[in-house]
This record gives sequence, C-alpha cells and structure tokens, in this order.
Amino acid sequence: MSTLVSSTNEISTARSGLPPLLWLCLAATWVVWGSTYLAIKYALISFPPFLQMGSRFLVAGVLLAVWMRWRGAPWPTRVQWRNAFVVGALMLGGGMGGTANAEVSIGSGLVVAFIAVIPLLIALLNLIWGVKPSKLEAAGIALGLVGVLMLTQGSGFKSSPAGLVAICIACVCWSLGSVLSQRSLPLAPGAMGFASEMLCGGVVLMALAAVSGETMGWPLQAEAVAAWVYLVVFGSLIAFNAYMVLLAKAPAALAASYTFVNPVIAMLLGVWIAHETVTRFEWYAVGVVLSGVLLLLFKRRG
Repeated sequence: MSTLVSSTNEISTARSGLPPLLWLCLAATWVVWGSTYLAIKYALISFPPFLQMGSRFLVAGVLLAVWMRWRGAPWPTRVQWRNAFVVGALMLGGGMGGTANAEVSIGSGLVVAFIAVIPLLIALLNLIWGVKPSKLEAAGIALGLVGVLMLTQGSGFKSSPAGLVAICIACVCWSLGSVLSQRSLPLAPGAMGFASEMLCGGVVLMALAAVSGETMGWPLQAEAVAAWVYLVVFGSLIAFNAYMVLLAKAPAALAASYTFVNPVIAMLLGVWIAHETVTRFEWYAVGVVLSGVLLLLFKRRG
C-alpha cells in the first residue's frame, strides 16, 4: 500500500495529461484487482484457502524472481530476506490467507468491501511512528469505522461470525505488514523485493495449509483451475507490476485510488456473475466506508 498523501491539484493535473500506459495501469489495478476476489471464490471450489494462496504466491514469486535475475537484479541480502519473511507472513500469510478463509462463508463483494478499511487502519497504525492524521484524515478514519460497524450488522457478516473474524485478522495483518515495510522493514529494491515477499509469504501459507490438513479437491474443476491461473498471471504479476509503475510515475493518491474502486467492482461482479446477495443496508454501509477512504485519498497536504 502506498502512503496516502497527495493533493487534489496533483490528481487533477495527472488526469488531464495521463499517458496511455498509466491509463492501462489504472485499469489493471481498478478492474483486475477488483475481480480477483471473485476469482478467489471460484478457485475455492478445488483449492482450499491456504493451499490456494500459498501455491499462487510461490509460483508468481518464482516467475518474478527468475525474470528479475535474468534482467540482472541481485538477490536480496540476508536482512532483506528476513524483512521479506516478516512482511510476507503478515501481508500474504495473514492478510491474503485470512481473506480466502473469509470467502469460504462470505460473499466476495462483502469481503472486499470490508477490506476497504485498510487505508484507515494504516493511518491509525502510523500513529505509533508519530505520524498524526490531519483533521480531514481523522474525519475520514471516523467515518470509515462507522461504515465498518454498519457493515458488520448486515446479514452477510451476521450469518458467519467465523468469516467476520477471518477478515478482521486479514485486514489487521495486511495493514501492519504494509506499515512495517514502509517504516522499519524495507524490502529489496524494485520487483525483486516483491518477489521475495511472495516467496516467503507462499512458504508461510503452505505451512499453514499443512498444519490445517488442507488437501486439493480432486478431480480439479476447470473453473477453479482457470481462476487460480488468473490469480497468478493477472492478480499477482500484471496488476502488481502495474501498481508499481503507478507508484513510480503517478501521484500517490491516484495510485491508491484502487482502494476506492475495487469494492464497487467486486460487489458488482459478485452480484452479476456469482449471484451473491447484497442488501440495501450493506450498500449504504459500503458507501459510508468508501466516503471515509475518499477523504484520505483527497486530503490536502498539511
């Protein structure tokens, strides 16, 4: 996750002269990442949660690491591998593993709607490092948390307390890993850092799969395999690298705009393709959460 610090003027300037490459990168982070939560749901048909995520990130990490080595990038140092293990265990082991576990009993649209609270959690965790939110950020955090409380009262989360616990753990782990990677546990530079994170996170997830006694659902269903391949290629490789391009060449707020768009995309796809049920109250709750996120994205520099 990027630091959500930008001004409205920066975003307006970026939009007025955005190159085609950046538009493609935006589309990847908005649409592809928004669709991955439905893909996780379909992959669960044959791939249990930890096994699905572990194999996904191991394959993606190996492919990305081999590609970066071929381009001449050095291997991470011992300290960088240690950092990648901690960050990968939190963000991918706890974050993505918890997300997949939540989707066993909760619709993909509601799961990603809850995940929209992550920028708010990151802003709160930054208080530990003395980064105090502005008045506008504080208002966004408060509004977003009210929306989350509303969301937990909806029928989707009330019907699955275990799913609610799983997604809460996922959000906290992802947020903590994000902050630690920015503040005190830097990864190796560029894509090699993310490759090492995926490799370490994949190992942790496969260990969790072994401890949980997960096994593949044989025979593998075609839609599950297709969803898993989609997650590896489009979710872990294409969209992730598109996000890195945005971080390097676009204003931070524009790069982070996926946090606002993904829940809407995911909920629409869940209703349209998977016939998931989202009540009117839950749509209102999502609107409140996203309003809080929007305040963070468009806050002015203090």
